[in-house]
Amino acid sequence: MVSDLRLGLPVVLTDSEGAAMILPVETLSQDRYHALEGAAELVMTSRRAAALGQHPSEGDVTLMPVPAAARLDWLKALADPSRQIPVASAMPLSSDQTPADLHHAAIRLVKKAELVPAALVVRGPNVMETAIRHNLGVLHASQALEQTGAPRDPQPVSNARVPMFAAHAGRLHVFRNNDGGAEHYAIQVGDPDPSQPVLVRLHSACFTGDVLGSLKCDCGPQLRAALAAMNDAGSGVLLYLNQEGRGIGLANKMRAYSLQDQGLDTVEANHTLGFEDDERDFRTGAALLRQMGIGQVRLMTNNPAKIARLDSEGIKVVERVALHVGRGPENTRYLDTKASKSGHMM
Repeated sequence: MVSDLRLGLPVVLTDSEGAAMILPVETLSQDRYHALEGAAELVMTSRRAAALGQHPSEGDVTLMPVPAAARLDWLKALADPSRQIPVASAMPLSSDQTPADLHHAAIRLVKKAELVPAALVVRGPNVMETAIRHNLGVLHASQALEQTGAPRDPQPVSNARVPMFAAHAGRLHVFRNNDGGAEHYAIQVGDPDPSQPVLVRLHSACFTGDVLGSLKCDCGPQLRAALAAMNDAGSGVLLYLNQEGRGIGLANKMRAYSLQDQGLDTVEANHTLGFEDDERDFRTGAALLRQMGIGQVRLMTNNPAKIARLDSEGIKVVERVALHVGRGPENTRYLDTKASKSGHMM
């Protein structure tokens, strides 16, 4: 289903009221929009609704009616702050309707697809007929919520020795989700003893920092410093989790960067896009550690959320090892915001 959404194909969710077609606004084409039949409503996150000056619903999802004559470029501008809302277009008022599980499931699926979190929900008598005729994915809303909220349990696929600049005695382990989601990696340095606390870092993928050497964050320096520290200690494990941009994906991360260039801080940019401060799921890191037989760690982090999540998942954090590297003039505001708004111990 997630792959279909990224390709611009609709999926169908069902509930007690019947069936509804879910179409992410970001990938919705003009032809498909014109071909829609039935009553449509726009579902977005309450974060995005608030950024539009609307009164958001209680909870994390808000509904807006879609006027019959609404243009697609207007819908896309409501969903994506990088687009200009057409001058002649009136802003809709958020609906008083209480969002149902189906609406929450729609946003969860669109987020999982790493698209701008907004979708059209179209109900009508012919939705199931259309789904069958075009072989669309169909899922009950409760199942979609369960599947998107369940912890991932990646399984080991392969591993091999990889000597690295930071640690010659390196080994890369590849783990794969059984739902077709992103692979995750464990970089083993030396031969850690699982009967003792293992030096560990949970590192989320950062293409801009890790690969390009971006100065807007401290990710690249943290990656290299953590591997070097493990090499100096004789052993350790760095979990490389494919949760780019705090879980929103690289495309949305670039949208957030553009908003930061307009004066917003990193948290404000995420909220304006319709995301939470941090969309990552650190349960995945705990699952990888369990697969490797590691139950107690010395965790290299400045993020208390990682400590809390590992502890709640049964991985004992016996020590926090601070990782203060990479501060510079380009990322000072970013790091200060992480401390003041996200509680990072900087």
